[in-house]
Amino acid sequence: MKEKTLNKKRKRLIFRTAMLAVMIGLVIFAVFSSLNNDDAVIAEGEKAPDFVLKKFGTDESITLSDLEGKGVMLNFWATYCEPCKDEMPYMEQLYPEYKERGVEILAVNLDSTNIVVEKFMQQYGITFPVLQDKRGEVMDLYKIGPIPSTLFISPEGEIVEQVTGELTLSKLEGYLEQIAPE
Repeated sequence: MKEKTLNKKRKRLIFRTAMLAVMIGLVIFAVFSSLNNDDAVIAEGEKAPDFVLKKFGTDESITLSDLEGKGVMLNFWATYCEPCKDEMPYMEQLYPEYKERGVEILAVNLDSTNIVVEKFMQQYGITFPVLQDKRGEVMDLYKIGPIPSTLFISPEGEIVEQVTGELTLSKLEGYLEQIAPE
């Protein structure tokens, strides 16, 4: 009977030691993964990575580097995103004035269904360029996490600010002022 009890205790000790080793391994993996800079967001002051995307509903493409000399607001959004819906009217309201002042608003759409985007654009009367990023390539290039996410790029092509979450009218106007060419 004592031998059976000792075997059970030994097996339990081995099991617990193995579980502890696995948990320590997972903690070490998590720490090293979080230190990896590959997942870091694009930083302020860095050159904005160049890309080419098609304008929604056309064969026309927009290349970011072609907009050098202009301020660029790069907004990542989708039709299913409620905060995105809330900030779109502000973007549309400010677009005519800031376009005249040398700022381009580019809305990078992440939806995969054209009909939904088309309906959204009509409903909100969107006049600024909406770009298609169906495969999320530009989203990955800019390491975008939650949406809406917006980058404000200077006329020199450097990232001035990155904002995650919904923009209010006053905040949006303040950021657009920062990137307007002088």
